[in-house]
Amino acid sequence: MMDHVSLAPFSSAEFRARFAAQPDAHAGEDYGDHRFNPGHPRLNPGKPLRNAAVLIPLVDHDGEATVLLTKRAEKLRNHSGQVAFPGGTIDATDASPEAAALRETFEEIGLDRDRIEIIGRMPDYVAGSGYRIAPVLGIVRPGFALRLNADEVDAAFEVPLRFLMDAANHKRDSRMWNDLEWFFYDMPYGDRRIWGVTAGIIRTLYERLYA
Repeated sequence: MMDHVSLAPFSSAEFRARFAAQPDAHAGEDYGDHRFNPGHPRLNPGKPLRNAAVLIPLVDHDGEATVLLTKRAEKLRNHSGQVAFPGGTIDATDASPEAAALRETFEEIGLDRDRIEIIGRMPDYVAGSGYRIAPVLGIVRPGFALRLNADEVDAAFEVPLRFLMDAANHKRDSRMWNDLEWFFYDMPYGDRRIWGVTAGIIRTLYERLYA
């Protein structure tokens, strides 16, 4: 348990302290929505995993932090309309996963990197779609004005960290697709459905820092 009892629960300061108290919080890989079935054939692809990075943007509101999420554009071919963290494929010109996450965040929602303080990473998330995703943690100063890229993002919204770090809001589910059973977490928030890879990364954050 943390000794930082004076910090407001679910504030960015408390989140930072929890992360700092877990020196191995970023270690290893995580199979997220497929962890219940690690032998799933999609987790043993015949070709190398593609590297990607996402930013987990924790907005530093007074006393109560939120997480900034996006709704992917409905016109996209893959994962259209789904709730996601800003991010994407790591390019050869990106100096690091952190650099890729910051670049993609700016390209997708126009959030300037000078408003984001990178504090670390969570375990790489291996997705059944063939990606190894580096989740990068960032503290965001409020007062920003977003500029959404309509080709990629339909909306951006904030969810209280308190809600996301409550295991009662983490539902396990599965579905059949291409004759295979897919396992995932589902975290409905109002009219938004947070599930799949995004919910899997959130669950990893909960297990490493709040469980």
